[in-house]
Amino acid sequence: MRILYFAWLRERMNKGSEELEVPSEVTTIAELMDWKAANDESFELAFQDREIIRASIDDELVEHDAKIADAREIAFFPPMTGG
Repeated sequence: MRILYFAWLRERMNKGSEELEVPSEVTTIAELMDWKAANDESFELAFQDREIIRASIDDELVEHDAKIADAREIAFFPPMTGG
């Protein structure tokens, strides 16, 4: 599974993407964030305020309880503002 990071998440993690093999017990966006935070200190620091982090699965915006089964790509990004 490809994970993408945008804006200040990319800066804080010092990477824009990574390929992951996610354990089968990780089934939602929220569980993915918990699993990554437990195994990656830079992720844990960047995602301290998870409530504001937005996510998409295969280019579709989703909530944190969305199922990640069969996802090819998950993207994380901070809230966006219009201008």
